[in-house]
Amino acid sequence: MAKNLLNKYVWLVETIYKAGRITFEEINEKWLDNDMSEGVELALRTFHKWRIAAEEIFGLVIECERKGGYHYYIANEAELKRGSIRNWLFNTISVSNLLIDNQHMKDRILLEDVPSGQEYLADIIEAMKKGCCITMTYQSYWRRNKHTFDVEPYCVKLFKQRWYMVGRGPYNNKVLIYALDRILHMYVTETKFSIPKAFNPEEYFEDYYGVITDDDLDVERVKLKVSAGQANYLRSLPLHHSQQEILAAEGYSVFELRLRPTFDFYQEILWNGEDVEVLEPLWLRKEIAGKIEKMWEKYRS
Repeated sequence: MAKNLLNKYVWLVETIYKAGRITFEEINEKWLDNDMSEGVELALRTFHKWRIAAEEIFGLVIECERKGGYHYYIANEAELKRGSIRNWLFNTISVSNLLIDNQHMKDRILLEDVPSGQEYLADIIEAMKKGCCITMTYQSYWRRNKHTFDVEPYCVKLFKQRWYMVGRGPYNNKVLIYALDRILHMYVTETKFSIPKAFNPEEYFEDYYGVITDDDLDVERVKLKVSAGQANYLRSLPLHHSQQEILAAEGYSVFELRLRPTFDFYQEILWNGEDVEVLEPLWLRKEIAGKIEKMWEKYRS
């Protein structure tokens, strides 16, 4: 029953969001066209219950514009474009509902595999909630040997189909980032810890693209020259929250970002190939050029 209600809340938000402005009567018409209605009209009282529930669960405020016939709209629709947990939850449930309703087409809907590691996600979040350390056996991508140690879990982050945990570990008492798919074994301990008041997960990653962080790097103003076709992708899915399009010319655009260029950012630039060129800063342009030159050396023979 709870799942069914959640599906209805998602349906209501999607219906209003797609319409922009919509009357209750129009919502009712669309509701009757949906299989969930079972041919029963949506009562106004029920509509308001769903509206309030959508705000409580997803943080989306549905308001009414009284001018011109009482049209409902999402007052803070920008929330649907942010990387918040509520936005992620809403989108996940929305896609899940879509897949469930179309299981007869399962052979024509292809999904990406997610690396192992999600099995530990629930325990890590439980440890975060209780403020308990975890003991884990970990084998990084860069080291042959595995190690077992305690970690204070601060937060988790999803990036490119992989889950990562940020926590204070045993190495120089530093905050480090661990890939969940590299955890071989873990359990929650009874040892308590307190997350530092100064630590803010969103601020921790604010100046970075991806999950690799490096405080020794300065925040740089990066200018990218992007081909016209690839520019459309960057407009719809910005590389970073600071991204701005500062020039749109025939055949290309120039985007400006303010961040600390780490390995993750290098990889993203190289992944785009000839469609993205670093204009500034000069040192980063030379760094990328050097990597391209090394790649060319591997393929030229």
